[in-house]
Amino acid sequence: MRIEDLDRPRVRPGATEHMLADLRWLGLDWDEGPDCGGPYAPYTQSERIPIYQHYLQKLQEAELAYPCYCSRAEIAHAASAPQQGAEDGPRYPGTCRHLTTKQRRERAASRRPSYRVRVDDERIITFTDLVAGPQQQHVQQAVGDFIVCRSDGIFSYQFAVVIDDALMQINQVVRGADLLSSTARQIFLYETLGFPIPTFAHVPLIVDEQGKRLSKRIRSEGLDPLREAGATPREIIGQLAASCGLVEAGTTSSPNELAQTYASPSYDIMRSKLNRFIHHRTT
Repeated sequence: MRIEDLDRPRVRPGATEHMLADLRWLGLDWDEGPDCGGPYAPYTQSERIPIYQHYLQKLQEAELAYPCYCSRAEIAHAASAPQQGAEDGPRYPGTCRHLTTKQRRERAASRRPSYRVRVDDERIITFTDLVAGPQQQHVQQAVGDFIVCRSDGIFSYQFAVVIDDALMQINQVVRGADLLSSTARQIFLYETLGFPIPTFAHVPLIVDEQGKRLSKRIRSEGLDPLREAGATPREIIGQLAASCGLVEAGTTSSPNELAQTYASPSYDIMRSKLNRFIHHRTT
């Protein structure tokens, strides 16, 4: 269990404790985490800042990262920065990539820089996602040199999770399909930092009645209304498992019971059902 709380201004007091309590109530547990320790502590990203600073310094010393003094508005209005969509924003045109020492000193006098990683102009990242299949991205053409540390000193999600997953020896990443497009950037960082690359599986998101993904940003309902309505953890886990095609609708279960099923002879049958379900959802 890792708490990803780098964007401190957006962290609500008590949110982490509430989340951990909800997971425990559902019957989930973990061998390592912020509340029980482990060999790769700390497990809270805001306590790992010196680690990220160390790796940023390594990139700078190797001239693989550089300070950028551009604002978002300046990048958006750059003639050579066509829009890439709401998720990734405009492609960075490389404005600060070749600044001289004098130019950097002049700009630093009036603006605090962010830091961008220098992306090879011709590097094409290819990988096979365990759900979405073969993927390919020309990172420089898609997003350009991307930010690893913001001008306010907050390290980017891309940078922090690569370092954390590598140092915590994570060998498989399973997450929502909304993060598939950022995977090529993370693989680029794994390679640049000399870390082994895990396998990736991006699964379909849970959506509401309007087809919008559940999110705190739009105040989607969480567990509290279900719990207040009398739903039990076994019922909720059963509904979640059924939504993935793991069990029949109406089945109640616990996380431990599902885990034991994976270790049983019926696992191959369950895996086949899950693969068919995911294929149906993604096509």
